[in-house]
Amino acid sequence: MSYFVYILLNNVVPLSLLIALGVILQKSFQLDIKTLSKLNFYLFSPAIMFQMLYESQLSFKVMSQVLLFFFVFFFASFGLVEIVMRIRGYKGGMRSAMRNSVIFYNSANYAIPLNQLVFVGDPFTLSIQIIIMMMQSLIPNTYGVYAVNAHRQKLKDTLKTILSMPVIYVIPIALIMRGFHIPVPQPLYISIDYIAKGFIATALTTLGVQLGSMKWQLKLKDVAISNFLRLCAGPLLGFLIVWAFGFEGDMAKALILSCAVPTSLSSVLLAVEFDNEPEFSSQAVFSSTVFSIFTVTFVIYLLQFVG
Repeated sequence: MSYFVYILLNNVVPLSLLIALGVILQKSFQLDIKTLSKLNFYLFSPAIMFQMLYESQLSFKVMSQVLLFFFVFFFASFGLVEIVMRIRGYKGGMRSAMRNSVIFYNSANYAIPLNQLVFVGDPFTLSIQIIIMMMQSLIPNTYGVYAVNAHRQKLKDTLKTILSMPVIYVIPIALIMRGFHIPVPQPLYISIDYIAKGFIATALTTLGVQLGSMKWQLKLKDVAISNFLRLCAGPLLGFLIVWAFGFEGDMAKALILSCAVPTSLSSVLLAVEFDNEPEFSSQAVFSSTVFSIFTVTFVIYLLQFVG
């Protein structure tokens, strides 16, 4: 019960309040969703990614093991959602929207505080989650951009769009500067810190603005499928992969927990930026965040049985 209450009060309620604020602002002032989307992609996301990677303590051994797990999990999730989409007969933009709602998950502002709650501030498990977060930032800005544009845009134009995404440059720069202990000038780092602190508020407000501008043509069955694949099938796949590779202890638990979080805001930002099923994507993020109160609590309970 304590986990349930903590997740509710420290994750879901604060997230929901910021989303509600976005809805109110949209209803009151009719904000420009495209401008907010660009601020997220080109300013706030790169800043928080640089800061977290630059300040992290990552070892090569841990990174290689986590990356192995991540790619196996990613392709397993990809394959599972592809099977479901073929059965359902999804076409066009709905295919990429459904896929993104399952394979992109909230590895930053939800998973990191959750990780530190469950493992009581353990820097080792935090480093695991930061690696997951790095990949969950890189892939939406590369493959994710390609997926939402592939059915309507030439490959050359899509590649130009991907190469315009700052995150794909920020990640190697941050890792190189951290690896070689290259200092960031203090005035610049203060600015980066200010911008990074605005990421969560801006991203969640953007989701609220999108929800507030929707006609609310509910896609209950599609959203339910997305939620089930993300919140139930996700951690189950994570457990099977951990078991198959023989990971143990806190690493195994941290990896499973990383798979249990709700759909990422990246799926909404991609949907809004490239006008690709924004209604479905917004509903999937919001509902998965709410339902994660119960599913994540159950996963945390089961972690005690992981060796």
